[in-house]
Amino acid sequence: MNERPNFVSDQIDIVPVSGKSDLDAFIDLAYRLNKDDPNWVPPLRADVKELLTPGKNPFFEHARMQLFLARRGGRVVGRISAHIDELALKQPPEQGMGPGTGNWGMLEAEDEAIAAALLARAEEWLRGEGMTRSLGPLSLSIWDEPGLLVRGHDHPPMVMMGHHKADYEGWVEAQGYTVAKKLFTYDLEVRDGFPAIVDRIVKSGERNSAITVRNVDKSQFAREAEIILSILNEAWSKNWGFVPFTDSEKAYGAKKLKPIILEGANMIAEIDGEPVAFMISLPDINAKLKGMNGKLFPFNWARLLLWLRNPRPANFRVPLMGVVRKYQNTRLASQLAFMMIEYIRRYAVGVQGARRAEVGWVLEDNQGMIAIADAIESKVNREYRIYEKPL
Repeated sequence: MNERPNFVSDQIDIVPVSGKSDLDAFIDLAYRLNKDDPNWVPPLRADVKELLTPGKNPFFEHARMQLFLARRGGRVVGRISAHIDELALKQPPEQGMGPGTGNWGMLEAEDEAIAAALLARAEEWLRGEGMTRSLGPLSLSIWDEPGLLVRGHDHPPMVMMGHHKADYEGWVEAQGYTVAKKLFTYDLEVRDGFPAIVDRIVKSGERNSAITVRNVDKSQFAREAEIILSILNEAWSKNWGFVPFTDSEKAYGAKKLKPIILEGANMIAEIDGEPVAFMISLPDINAKLKGMNGKLFPFNWARLLLWLRNPRPANFRVPLMGVVRKYQNTRLASQLAFMMIEYIRRYAVGVQGARRAEVGWVLEDNQGMIAIADAIESKVNREYRIYEKPL
């Protein structure tokens, strides 16, 4: 005699997150579902909670969000965020965002049916808010952790990059999502320097008296952060996916990054005294976070603080660089980029004992950055995809 299916236990219930216990369950799920993945790096739980909390994350000054939990038989088995960024809605549609574009992110699910139900619920919420297009994953902003990892699951991500189950690619695409944009990270060996042509370009720049490439001055960090983020807003303004930093986000970002900023690994380039370019490089704090399970207490905070004072040995990631628009697509822009990369390499290897570095993310059609990545003989080591679907 065949048993009847257990419809109660098989039913998937999608409910909005409401209250502290739901938010805790939303955050905890990622640690449970990924605990057996040797390449997943548990983020600090306090950082995740701050990311999702209006009043703490200035993203919510111009955005609204709804979190959802999936339960089966009363047990939490999945999660997703749905969110709308008012600044993104104001961007030109040809740059990836624009009117009617809502976002989803933070997806975690035990199986494909749960993922499908979560995506459908996020789409329903976005549609109810007047959106006509779903774009994701973004967790939560384009400046946080954009894209779904589809290549590079065999090694841990570096600082400020995401890591996702390989199954998610197929699950998302099965729900009618198509690729809107690919993002790449590039890996390179840094101990032995770059090809001779890069050295020649750097030496040529050093002979140009108009060029100054200097370290970020942490004693004047508020000023330096304002310079960098102002260049970033201007330099990236025509890039796909761009959403400007607000003044609140500039201050917040500077505060969050300051503890892992090393002066010798971060550069500002000037032409005749005018700041025109920058490059940010961060020690890979993920290498220390990996064994902490997202918790600083009782003893991990002391270990992390000690490491941050002198993170040696440390590999580095270059998450951001920019050149003001009037110099973009010129030989000078490439020269400044190579000079900053080489100076950071010298510091990272000589002072911090770095063996490798990572550049990116880089948009698939950013020919200038791809040419630079090729010139320093770096190789794509991870690919992320941002998907879209009409609602």
